[in-house]
Amino acid sequence: MAVVIACLCAGPAFAMGPGSLRDSLFGARPFAQDQNHGPPVGRYVSQEGDGFTLDRSQPRPLLKFDDSPEVWVLRPQPAPRGDVIYMNDLGEPVLRATRLGGLTLFTSDRPGGTAAALAGGGVALRLAQLGPQQLLERLAQASARASRAARRLIPFEADATPNSSAITADAAMVAAEAVVRITKRPDAKSILSRIAKIQLVEGRKAAASLQQGVVQITVAPGDGLAGRPSSERIMAAAGAR
Repeated sequence: MAVVIACLCAGPAFAMGPGSLRDSLFGARPFAQDQNHGPPVGRYVSQEGDGFTLDRSQPRPLLKFDDSPEVWVLRPQPAPRGDVIYMNDLGEPVLRATRLGGLTLFTSDRPGGTAAALAGGGVALRLAQLGPQQLLERLAQASARASRAARRLIPFEADATPNSSAITADAAMVAAEAVVRITKRPDAKSILSRIAKIQLVEGRKAAASLQQGVVQITVAPGDGLAGRPSSERIMAAAGAR
């Protein structure tokens, strides 16, 4: 199914599904509840008041900030003293969990890190199942949000199958988020001038590239939320690094 969308408000393409108990890494298996003394799914708040959900109940740990629609897929790596560092898909640290259960959040505003404390339980982060009409609506919303931010039309084009509809819709939302984040940079005008449209295609591995004005985002349906690039990776592909 090939579709081209050129217009109207962003909605997230994932759902907060039932589970067991902010701003960007792949584990072999779900985290146990007692690893680093954290629940499988929990809501945390940093010292600056940034709230986020950390879902370690799945093979790939996930993080979502309260004020953003994007879900970040994390890759845990062992660190000294039994700590675990959670990296985004560019290999940048997002969280550090100590063996005693402390969490440090790393953001662009706080690159040195800020402490975060458990505020309560949470629900697992899941992709929503979408039909063709819902996919069209998500693409329209993503195009509208990106176009409003850029103050000009940025069409979204997608070649999706029923199997890839959910991850394609989520990738479109993340691409719109990347455009919004670019507009907040001092060099936004230069970067946005390179982007004529967003194209989403299926492939074997999540990727993002920019060629001749087209930001091509490759999604891998079999990898779940890890099957699409993050907004950071899309920004990097557009030259916003």
